Amino acid sequence: MTIRSIPTCLVFGVMMAMAVATSASAQPQTIGTFQDWSAYTDQSSGSRICYIGAKPKKAEGDYSKRGEIFTLVSHRPSENVVGEVSIEIGYPFKKNSEATATVDGKPFKLFTRGENAWAYDAAGDRALVSAMKAGTTMEVKGVSSRGTNTTDTYSLSGFTAAFNAISKACDVR
Repeated sequence: MTIRSIPTCLVFGVMMAMAVATSASAQPQTIGTFQDWSAYTDQSSGSRICYIGAKPKKAEGDYSKRGEIFTLVSHRPSENVVGEVSIEIGYPFKKNSEATATVDGKPFKLFTRGENAWAYDAAGDRALVSAMKAGTTMEVKGVSSRGTNTTDTYSLSGFTAAFNAISKACDVR
């Protein structure tokens, strides 16, 4: 398995923050909210990006402070990227560690860098997205740079509808 180039998850974190900004010209466009997932499109970088995001329903671990936690799935047609899963964990991962996303009992290994985790390749993204479409819950487990184990539990209610909405918005099949 080869690790693909690092995706632009930090850009998506900024876009999520921009979604709550007051300046309408700086905001991504909201496509809609589909139960526990929200869908957006953005062209501020010059090319269309479509993504969905959700926050966990439950975040567990023996930590005193943790940053933003969310999962995004994005389409970047100009880069031939479809359904890329990226996870923001809210702390720096332990160096050279893997995280695990488990959908209804089926585990998917993710590589980590900084506060983010991704599938190792596009095939891993496709398999994870397929499981998320069919699943009801996803647990993401990781270990912080301080050795703290965490488990974040996401609802997958509305995932398929949100994914379909961004696929339509970005003309992805």
